[in-house]
Amino acid sequence: MNYWPLLAVLVVIIGFMRRWNPVLVVMAAALTAGLTAGMSPERLLSEIGDGFVKNRYLLIIILTLPVLGALERAGLREHAQQWIARRKGLTPGRLMTVYLAVRQSAAALGLTSLGGHPQTVRPLLAPMAEGAARAAHGEIGPKLRERLRAMAAATDNVGLFFGEDIFIAFGAVLLMQGLYAENGIIMEPLHIALWGIPTAILAFAIHAWRLHRFDKRMAQSVAAEKTVEGINHD
Repeated sequence: MNYWPLLAVLVVIIGFMRRWNPVLVVMAAALTAGLTAGMSPERLLSEIGDGFVKNRYLLIIILTLPVLGALERAGLREHAQQWIARRKGLTPGRLMTVYLAVRQSAAALGLTSLGGHPQTVRPLLAPMAEGAARAAHGEIGPKLRERLRAMAAATDNVGLFFGEDIFIAFGAVLLMQGLYAENGIIMEPLHIALWGIPTAILAFAIHAWRLHRFDKRMAQSVAAEKTVEGINHD
């Protein structure tokens, strides 16, 4: 067995540890693996081209990131924070509960790409939640800000995970249908998807309650921080 292609793993580790350009690191790893495996340069380029053509749907993601970067540079996060800060009575928990409902409903219809961490949570949901927190409690500390961002990411995960199980063409639903069929149990994908509805409703209720409790804990944490600051000033 030829172990030399495993050098590509080392290339990836070193590249990410040194914080080099991820695209260049991946390309260097691919070239390392191909050349050490005995591929000719022509065949290696052919394999890379075939992989690109077969996975060209990834272009949607690849092209989305530069657009989001340009929007953030133009002040997307700041505008989102300012817009949400003008909405009185809108707490971070309430905002994320609304997003959870939209995310879960869209995923149930198969529209899983409408949300996500890079295209929605980081540039929109998290800044808007921070703006709502600032409007309700004033300036918040870095620890609370990180917890707020983590809860925004968790909200997206819950909405997607339990929403897509209701979509009959989702891969996991079809996988379960095939597994049952192999064991002599005939079930339609629609029946499996329908049984996912109670789980999705329960998941929404539980996470909405967590967001409500998160609002209360944030208010207590902010009050405690202000008390400590007042003592220190005195």
